[in-house]
Amino acid sequence: MLGNLQALIPAFVLAGVLTAAPALAQTLAERLQSEFDAGGLPGLHGTIIDLGDQRLAEVYFAGPDERWGMPLGKVQHNPESLHDLRSVTKSVVGLLYGIALAEDKVPSPDAPLYAQFPEYEDLQAQDGRDKILVSHALSMQMGLRWNEDLPYTDPRNSEIAMEQAPDRYRYALEQDIIEAPGTNWIYSGGAVALLGKLIADGTGMPLDAFAREKLFAPLGITEFEWIAGTDGVPSAASGLRLKMPDLAKIGRLVAQDGVHEGKEVVPADWLNQSFQPRATVNEFTKYGYLWYLAGEQPNIVVIAVGNGGQRLTVQPAVDLSVATFAGRYNDRDAWRTSLKVVLDIAVPEAKRILGR
Repeated sequence: MLGNLQALIPAFVLAGVLTAAPALAQTLAERLQSEFDAGGLPGLHGTIIDLGDQRLAEVYFAGPDERWGMPLGKVQHNPESLHDLRSVTKSVVGLLYGIALAEDKVPSPDAPLYAQFPEYEDLQAQDGRDKILVSHALSMQMGLRWNEDLPYTDPRNSEIAMEQAPDRYRYALEQDIIEAPGTNWIYSGGAVALLGKLIADGTGMPLDAFAREKLFAPLGITEFEWIAGTDGVPSAASGLRLKMPDLAKIGRLVAQDGVHEGKEVVPADWLNQSFQPRATVNEFTKYGYLWYLAGEQPNIVVIAVGNGGQRLTVQPAVDLSVATFAGRYNDRDAWRTSLKVVLDIAVPEAKRILGR
């Protein structure tokens, strides 16, 4: 699924007052280039590091890439390159759910999940499914059998099986109940597919169209791709492709409580709900509503992670955001590259600026 989940831990908490730091962007860019040239950042395709209004670094590299599993060969990445987000897509869907909820277009988290899918009356009637709430999908605690630990090249992987099923929503909903909802965290692209359908049905717009109008356009994101499955439905679990500067915009939006250029794009209350620990991933990491969490308020660190080394790490308290693209798809050590950018490069520089 994600390789070593312990690697999600950013292992830092920053606090302090932001001070001026001229000429840092070139310094960090040079360091990233040196690390890459020395083989210390294998597979890195690019990163943007923002601290407050300062762009500390923005760098791009060449390397083999894919488009949702299809090889693209060696790509010279640049600010205009679209890149797979893979499961970072899930966290973007979390933002979209909050926008739709504020417009009263989707059910509240405490609503029964199966009641939102009346077309599957036979599943609704099965014992125990009435206890599964929308919040259990948002926090991946539905209690249903699901396995994404297998490689995404393996048809037995639950997300791949869902994409190949005649009806992805029935596939996600019909899985066996293996424990009471809310008991344990079970990583599930199926849960996010269901949330994507709730957004599409509630707004009357395909997921990508809703994203374009309500999230991307307000941020000035004009070009993106949201890959659809064989049924023509955009994959809510992993299908979004963005440019690196545009992923960085989403990071800044999260860091600034959902506000962009003085306008609220994502309700701050929804972000607060999303960043409350609701499930335990491991002894170091919690899970909110489609975001990984490390540390505690007021210095919570929120993280979105995708196959291959895609990562968005945000610490709102100090307005720190680190966006990373990489091409180590289906490599269980892919997390090492993106985490090294955060821990060994971004955090020491941020601490220096903040006087820590």
